[in-house]
Amino acid sequence: MCTVYIGFGSNIDDRLAYIQNAIHALSETEGITLQKVSSVYQTDPVGYEAQAEFLNGVAAIQTNLPPPSLLRTLKDIETLVGRQHRIRWGPREIDLDILIYGDLCLQTERLVIPHPEMHLRHFVLAPLAEIAPDLVHPVLKASVQTLLACLDDRSALKCFYSRWF
Repeated sequence: MCTVYIGFGSNIDDRLAYIQNAIHALSETEGITLQKVSSVYQTDPVGYEAQAEFLNGVAAIQTNLPPPSLLRTLKDIETLVGRQHRIRWGPREIDLDILIYGDLCLQTERLVIPHPEMHLRHFVLAPLAEIAPDLVHPVLKASVQTLLACLDDRSALKCFYSRWF
């Protein structure tokens, strides 16, 4: 079993319900054990900015699924929860991304681990630091807490929801 960190986000309709449904589906998936879920933070959009604010957070799981299978599982959960694919970085019902998969470094056409932009995103590092501050980025060799402290992006984060278990 490997510890994997999954970023999640939503900015359409009942954002929290989409996230809760996705986390529930993740916890019910064979081969995955949900370990921790961060608080959910309200954040400004990045990239395509002409859209509603997001709710974002991070979940820690244990899994024996290899990365390509886990990616397929996450995409299946997105579809199950109601994701409609639109423009890149645009509005979405739910988004699930593999951030870190143990100490694995992987680059394929469909999947890059660790997530190539996670160290630049306040909305990823803040919730990740909440549940795994000492986790070391396998490429940058710095803890999540250190990456967060050095981050230039100080976009606003507001705790929106913090009761999971």
